[in-house]
Amino acid sequence: MIIIDSDVLIEILDRKSLKGDEALRIVTSSGEEIAVTAISLHEVLYGLYKYGKPVKELLSLPILSYTKRDADLSSRIELEMERKGKLASRTDAMIAAMAINNNAKLCTFNQKHFSPFEDNGLALYTI
Repeated sequence: MIIIDSDVLIEILDRKSLKGDEALRIVTSSGEEIAVTAISLHEVLYGLYKYGKPVKELLSLPILSYTKRDADLSSRIELEMERKGKLASRTDAMIAAMAINNNAKLCTFNQKHFSPFEDNGLALYTI
């Protein structure tokens, strides 16, 4: 499974983005199941609603829910990052935990944000 992060999803939804077109081509040609987290869905929907953009395509994607197991792992890895003096956003820790718990790769353009979580088992899908 490949989880598409909000930054990649935004590029894919932008019909004028060559970067998004290439990301979509690479991810869909992988042959793996593709999903979006409920957290990324929130981030993207907020922007779409704010700017009056259509949301129909986005709502048809498979969405992974945030579970108790994800909450447990994300809180522990966020605290671990804090203790190491590394800044980690709460939503990034939540998304990383969801990918780890679902044995999925995370497709993101923000590798700098997510690479610290690789020590906890996060697999990044590089484009």
